[in-house]
Amino acid sequence: MLLNKLLSVFALPLGVALLLVLWALWKRQRWPAALAAAVLYFSSIGAVSGGLIGLLETRHPALPPAQAPHADAIVVLSGFQGPPAPPGQLPNWSDAVDRVEGGLALWRAQAAPRLVFTGGRNSAGARTRSDGELARATALERGVPESAVLLTRDVANTAEEAAAVAELARRHGWRRIILVTTGWHLPRALAQFRRQGLDCVPFPVDFRAEPGRGIRFLDFVPRAESLWETETALRECYGYVFYRLFG
Repeated sequence: MLLNKLLSVFALPLGVALLLVLWALWKRQRWPAALAAAVLYFSSIGAVSGGLIGLLETRHPALPPAQAPHADAIVVLSGFQGPPAPPGQLPNWSDAVDRVEGGLALWRAQAAPRLVFTGGRNSAGARTRSDGELARATALERGVPESAVLLTRDVANTAEEAAAVAELARRHGWRRIILVTTGWHLPRALAQFRRQGLDCVPFPVDFRAEPGRGIRFLDFVPRAESLWETETALRECYGYVFYRLFG
């Protein structure tokens, strides 16, 4: 897992650009520096980032909660908690809070009798509550019965989430789950869960690409957000290939 992350850093635009700049300084040549600038430019424009994110998100289109097939459990993946909030303050959600909202919407639509949150924790361990514990508290505040909400054990990545949910599925005899996560993350997550032998209904949320949107002039202006989207899409693709090859 650590090897996968380290290798992906230098296969992403910022890492590639850094290596090219170091090469230019070492060899005292201009072309690697020019290539580094080109890599950063094309990685930082919406015309590229939107296309890459869109390719991932269109693999599994959005589905209205009322039209979701009935399943044994709704599984919401972690990754929606921001930096820890001081005691007594409101939770600090990240942009991926749509995962929690999607799970609650499915439960209200009676898509499944169980709502499962995975126990994601950040590697630094600064949070006193896992993502799952925070989401569980929110679900109870929204009126979901305590008996309907389950948590997995603590997990650190998607592969561990899939393994932990598979343990619950075997314990409770679940045959089908609805998998809720961010649209661009769903292809890799779905592969991990199906690798555990789980029958999954994909339920993507938190889309970033706008379907049917044409390319505009501003899509060729570099933006930090576009660079983030490009690197996010590439990281998901690298992760998918890595897990397909090495498990």
